[in-house]
Amino acid sequence: MSRFIALIRRELILAMRHAGDSVAALLFFVIAASLFPFALGPSPQVLAGITPGVIWVVALLAALLPLNRLFGADFEDGALDQLMVSGLPASAVALGKMIGHWLTTGLPLLIIAGPVAVMLRLDPVLLPRLLLTLLPGTILFSLVGGMSAAITLGARGGTVLLPLVALPLMIPALIFGAAGVIAPHPVAEFAMLFGLLALFLPLAPLAAGAALRAAVS
Repeated sequence: MSRFIALIRRELILAMRHAGDSVAALLFFVIAASLFPFALGPSPQVLAGITPGVIWVVALLAALLPLNRLFGADFEDGALDQLMVSGLPASAVALGKMIGHWLTTGLPLLIIAGPVAVMLRLDPVLLPRLLLTLLPGTILFSLVGGMSAAITLGARGGTVLLPLVALPLMIPALIFGAAGVIAPHPVAEFAMLFGLLALFLPLAPLAAGAALRAAVS
């Protein structure tokens, strides 16, 4: 456990040293969401209706931005080989990096989503529900994105392949998350979101660990 915690601490320290990646994701989230009022007009009724979908789509795309460095930087400088022989299982190495991604990208997106949603005229009554759907949603983005980053690690054109692998797997979370904000009785949508989380929480680290072993072998 101490090695696993040390791995997460290492990821946080590296994220602070390369804070530009996380800042870029947050800036993309704010700027991209701010474009919709210019394109669709400032009508509160129109903006309120599309805000849940806008927030979810832009958060998904913003979460993808730092994924290229999640394993890529360590793979290029040899640090990944050292992590794989550090005594931690490969799945634990992958999970630690996924947690680091969520803490440095997913959690800030979750925090900033509230003010952005208010800016887009979301009904204040729906704001807590939006944040409740984004909590498992951002975790899913980190799990699925981390798994996809590991699968495409070292592949030719991996930067292009990464979103092609990740986006189809993230679409179910996007559908149920956005629908859960506006549904009159969102029990089914929340159940599906947490069901997806229960599926990918063990699956994503295992698949990513297997991909990392193949990449460094």
